[in-house]
Amino acid sequence: MDTHNDISIIYEDNHLLVVEKPANVPVQADISRDPDLLSMLKAYLKEKYSKPGNVYLGLVHRLDRPVGGVMVFAKTSKAASRLSEQVRSRKMEKIYLAVTEGSFGNKNGSYYNFLIKDRDRNKVAVVPEGTPKSYEAVMRYGVIEEQNNMTLVKINLETGRPHQIRAQLSHNGHPIVGDVKYGKVKQTGFTDNLALWSYQLSFKHPVKDEIISFTSSPPNCYPWILFNLT
Repeated sequence: MDTHNDISIIYEDNHLLVVEKPANVPVQADISRDPDLLSMLKAYLKEKYSKPGNVYLGLVHRLDRPVGGVMVFAKTSKAASRLSEQVRSRKMEKIYLAVTEGSFGNKNGSYYNFLIKDRDRNKVAVVPEGTPKSYEAVMRYGVIEEQNNMTLVKINLETGRPHQIRAQLSHNGHPIVGDVKYGKVKQTGFTDNLALWSYQLSFKHPVKDEIISFTSSPPNCYPWILFNLT
């Protein structure tokens, strides 16, 4: 794994750039004007390949600012189109790890809800099916381990909606540890990091006829260190 300006490069070829997004870094430039991942990676490509002018890098999926972990970017418009289609058709497999409050009654299950976004508050809410402007949200979960009234769960995200995992887990009684927006305001001993991590991406290579998979492990800090992640 290569590292450039604190961004870990997991894999790179002529078509793809797979990286580990740091937590609390925005994917794209926003009103905060903080350094963003897309701009950093474009600067990396411009420097590495001595490219004049603007560098193309396609954003095909997103992670919330507080969430870290594996992301894929497209280095060509053809790759961007083909990867975006996999996202739309739910053929890109996205697996997350989360530490939630409380314990689950069922060790494996799924949540099927409808969400609506309040753009002014940048927050989504679970609403009844058929609510105007709502959209379907589907995720599956499996309990890995429980410690200190917290649970480490693996999440297979079937629909990639904004704040989906955070909103669905909270609505179903298991807010993510450290989630100020959807959970408790503070947890003792926590360092203001959201305990949600993009752990694995699997998808068909946009040019080669093969499925490829990449993983990224959560940081060695609370609350992840309470669990056996090996």
